[in-house]
Amino acid sequence: MAMPDFGPQQPEGCKGKIDFLFVVSADSTMDNQQKQLIESFPGFMTAIEDQLPDFDVHILSAEDGFFLLEDCNLCAEDCDPNGSPPLCGAALEFCDKKSGAGGTFPSGEGASNRRCELTSGARYIDSSEPDRTEAFTCIAQLGISGTAGTAGRMVDALEDPFDCNDGFVRKDALLVVTLIQDTYDQDSLGTVESWKNALLDAKAGDEDAFALLVLSTDVDVGYQQLCKPNDYDPEKNRLRVLVESVEHGFIGSICAPSYVQFFAETVSSLVTLCEEFTPPG
Repeated sequence: MAMPDFGPQQPEGCKGKIDFLFVVSADSTMDNQQKQLIESFPGFMTAIEDQLPDFDVHILSAEDGFFLLEDCNLCAEDCDPNGSPPLCGAALEFCDKKSGAGGTFPSGEGASNRRCELTSGARYIDSSEPDRTEAFTCIAQLGISGTAGTAGRMVDALEDPFDCNDGFVRKDALLVVTLIQDTYDQDSLGTVESWKNALLDAKAGDEDAFALLVLSTDVDVGYQQLCKPNDYDPEKNRLRVLVESVEHGFIGSICAPSYVQFFAETVSSLVTLCEEFTPPG
């Protein structure tokens, strides 16, 4: 007896589960760009949530691995402004000094300079957070005393050799990685291929299980771009090469006056990816 044909099997979907990894340069020129990211964050999250009623998020901002609170007057909470540098009486944790670990104590000039107390008890925000925007503002304000090299930090966050980000990447969730760096990524170890492999390894080799968003310099796209309209560098930024190498890559100019439009343009693609996602068996 022939089995009835029920048609093609429908994808299970990610059921609203999305893991957001933000890797932001803490170089000396990044003050305004970090502020623009924080300003665009609430609208980005709301736009996705409006289309995914069961929106279930993990949000991690990758640490650059350096604790740089050298002036105790910068202290906010969980830090003694009358202490002695460089620790200023702060209660540090093992993962506070590990590259790629979820940052919960951004330090240095222009940084939050306090412990970001997250409801999850982990080094990333989850859906139990009562004020997601306030929490993100704390973890994403890395300051301008750190390092660039966002692709290498992305690899560290995904491979997580010290288990600092335990539980962040979920097998049944879509992974969305955002890299923000205003220069060419010359500091990250490895190759574009090894960076892509880290993304693939994190999602069991499924290119449809992750998306990559990059905001970086556009000086390599030609003259009359936003960053340096009178200059052109024919050598392509490795971050641009990385975006072009993945199935679902998006890149915008870090010199745009606002990042709201860039993030808004990705929402429909991310929602579609979520709806068509098939978790590994």
